Amino acid sequence: MDLNPPPGSSISIASDGIDSTIVIPPRTSASRYLPGLFLLFWLGGWAVGFKDVGSRVLAGNANAFLVFWLCGWTVGGVLALISLYRVFRPAVPETLKLTRNSVAYDSGIPPMQFNASLRNKGARNAWGSVFYKRVRVEIDRRQLQTLRLRETESGNRLTIDVDAQRLELAATASEVEREWLAGYLARRYSLLPAPANAAEGSA
Repeated sequence: MDLNPPPGSSISIASDGIDSTIVIPPRTSASRYLPGLFLLFWLGGWAVGFKDVGSRVLAGNANAFLVFWLCGWTVGGVLALISLYRVFRPAVPETLKLTRNSVAYDSGIPPMQFNASLRNKGARNAWGSVFYKRVRVEIDRRQLQTLRLRETESGNRLTIDVDAQRLELAATASEVEREWLAGYLARRYSLLPAPANAAEGSA
């Protein structure tokens, strides 16, 4: 097993004496900012509509429909502002700090996704992209034994179970990079071979 990342990979390994840190930068491009520009223009129109209808409501000249519309319009504006923040917020790379008996895992903060792949995963994943929850956990040797490279219809997934939570590692990396990471961690921590049914069609 090659201890260096695959050729052409953006993954890096920083060594600090005995310990080392694997850094997995998120995949991103300038096109990620295009939805942000659209949201900026949309929020300009949103502000005009909010001011117009809001002034009617405050003056007592609005019917029930306008009051209901203003509530929905307000929620839409708040979601647009949150999405705008996620678009322009700097991404934070995913890291795994490898110590002697554990791994300090930080999921980082990936850029917000606007693509067909995300839409095909459903509303839950789209919502999770907007309200992304950063994960920082300490993974001990017992938990490292649950490391699995799972084959699915859309490609492989590298997962590990931490208590009742299943984490997906290197989700933004390529399949070859995930295979390398699985082998690297298995060699570093002398992990037992995965059972024969580790490959799953829909895990």
